[in-house]
Formats: sequence, C-alpha cells, structure tokens
Amino acid sequence: MNGLIPFSLPIKGLRNGVHEFQYELGAEFFAEFPESPVQDGKLSLKVILDKQPTLFVLDFDFAGTVRTDCDRCLAEIDLPIADRQSLIVKLSEENEVEDDEVVYIHPESSELNVGTFAYEFIILAIPMTQTYDCVADNYRQCNREMLDLLSKKLVDSTDAQGNPEAGENPIWSALKDLNINNTNERD
Repeated sequence: MNGLIPFSLPIKGLRNGVHEFQYELGAEFFAEFPESPVQDGKLSLKVILDKQPTLFVLDFDFAGTVRTDCDRCLAEIDLPIADRQSLIVKLSEENEVEDDEVVYIHPESSELNVGTFAYEFIILAIPMTQTYDCVADNYRQCNREMLDLLSKKLVDSTDAQGNPEAGENPIWSALKDLNINNTNERD
C-alpha cells in the first residue's frame, strides 16, 4: 500500500496541540483497496489531529462525490457524500483490545497512517440506497430511458386513484384470495 504513504502522520516529536492535514482523494486512493465497492471519486478530506500527552483525537471531515451505479436507473453517477467522524488513538505498551472508536499504538511509534481509517469512514458514509436526484443538474447523469420505463410501469400498475390494481397482477389476485379465505375460516 505505497499509495497510502502520504497518509502517514509524523507523530514522533509532534508538539501537543491541534494539527491539520489536507488531502484530495481520487481514483489513486481507492485503487489502494482492490475489493472496494468504490473505484473512483473526488473528495476533500481534512484530518484534524489533537495531540495530548497519552492520546490523539482525530477528526475526519470529508465531502465530495464517489462514482457508483444509481440503484434507480442503473446509470453511473457521481453520488454526493459528506460526513465527519472521530477516532481516538491511545498510547499503550500492552496489547489492548481495539473497538470501533479507540485504536491503540505503541508509545514509541514514529508515525500513524490514517489512510485506512479515512477509507472506512468514506465507505460507511455511502447510503445503503444509492440514488441521486439529478433533476436540478444541468447535465443529468440518470438514464432517462430507464426512468421513463419505470414511471410507465408505475402508471400501468395503479388505478385512477393511485391504488394498485389487484386484477392487473395475478400475484396480487392470489394474495387477495388468500386473505379472503383466512377471513372466512375465522367466522
């Protein structure tokens, strides 16, 4: 992971107090993680490191876009994301058990690589459903043909009041009959 060398923060000899580091992330960054669900993006990352005598408090603040497929229309889109996460790094000579928010490093460590942490926070910031409302954009990324097909399908499956028509789909008819049969059995 040579591409993560710029993310190694020089903590040995660093004065106590707040230190700020800026990064621009793109395809080269995501290429360091071959199994990544994201292969491209344009993000600005600010890491604020607050060094204290026995620990470091790191704030990761990022915003930008990641390249992904829209779950609605299947077109490639630049999905906007932004988030702020914190991480505590404690100094310890013991082999402590790490958890989600606390990481332990040896007091003699000369550097701390934050690249993997930044990657994990970015991936966690991507919404489960990856859709983007691009109606206001000058250049619409969405697949217009697919959206028209979906809206036509939606119109075909609803009646004039916007209710699903049970008679259109045989599955709904079978389920409706099942519900009627259960009601009759209780009486």
